[in-house]
Amino acid sequence: MKRFFVGLISGLLVSVFFVVATPVIAQEPYKAQIDALRKAMEKYKDYRVAVRDLYLSTVGCVHYAGEKIAGHMEYAKGAMGVHFVNLTVRGAPDPMKPNVLIYEPVGNKLVLVAAEWLVPLTPETKERPSLFGQPFQGPMEGHEPLIPTQFVHYDLHAWLFKDNPLGMFAPTNPNVSCKSSSFSLLEKPTKIVPGP
Repeated sequence: MKRFFVGLISGLLVSVFFVVATPVIAQEPYKAQIDALRKAMEKYKDYRVAVRDLYLSTVGCVHYAGEKIAGHMEYAKGAMGVHFVNLTVRGAPDPMKPNVLIYEPVGNKLVLVAAEWLVPLTPETKERPSLFGQPFQGPMEGHEPLIPTQFVHYDLHAWLFKDNPLGMFAPTNPNVSCKSSSFSLLEKPTKIVPGP
């Protein structure tokens, strides 16, 4: 009987190890690339450096209530934050050059929490883009009122500087808040658009 319990406990521990270790192993091939990206983005912890490099603020602090609407993107309850968009970054997504930086308003400061790649859907788009082994979300309409609905696009978030219990590449983060922002913007989920 003692051997049975020892075997059972050993089996459970091995199972728990594999369940817990699997997500870490899945991201392992991209760890060096993600670490390099995080290091390259460190300078943008000062939002003024981002502005000098042409990342311009959309002002609104975007968050979602977690509502589900048929035919629309599903965003878990949480925030994205304040987006700083660089319109000079174009072409295929470059893992070291996101075209959006995301800041969380904390008191009277802006704290860098994430990067985002935004890829427009064009007639030349043949497939869904991906980075770090992650497929982009979309295609979807633009996020009104900050981005016109006609701007159909794919996007991918990477929470480089703030842990996200929903995962590094989830679009929203329940640990991010817009409460400190005078420009808090509760958005509705964007409409899904057929892709290639």
